[in-house]
Amino acid sequence: MAARKPKPILSHVDAGGKAAMVDVSAKLPSARSARAEGRICMSAAAFAAVRDNTLAKGDVLGVARVAGVMAAKRTAELIPLCHPLALTDVQVRFTLEPAASAIRCESEVRLHGVTGVEMEALTAVSVALLTVYDMTKSADKAMHIEGVRLLEKRK
Repeated sequence: MAARKPKPILSHVDAGGKAAMVDVSAKLPSARSARAEGRICMSAAAFAAVRDNTLAKGDVLGVARVAGVMAAKRTAELIPLCHPLALTDVQVRFTLEPAASAIRCESEVRLHGVTGVEMEALTAVSVALLTVYDMTKSADKAMHIEGVRLLEKRK
């Protein structure tokens, strides 16, 4: 009698050990949401320029907010095994942390569907923070992004 292969532990790996998209066709749609966060730390001068909207590239946080929303909607194009999703809401918010010369970004993504939206929430935060970096790099070459993580996932 041949031994059966154990079921893969990772959801995106098939029984043969190859990368595979998860089949969600048998799942019932439900309300799903996810929240993610991250921070970008910078010099006091760069922080003041973002806060006061004095950088030559314009409204850093406004552009970064739009970039985060757009990125969430295109996650499946960036991450190979993610399902393309019809998102119903994407929110990207920034909180200024003057004492740390940091900007915290939080995203919240929602849909009614058969798969979660945690990758979309994480992508929104990542791209929003990368946009802040890109628009502010002329004021501070030593900025760093930290703490990108999932805060909550609801089914």
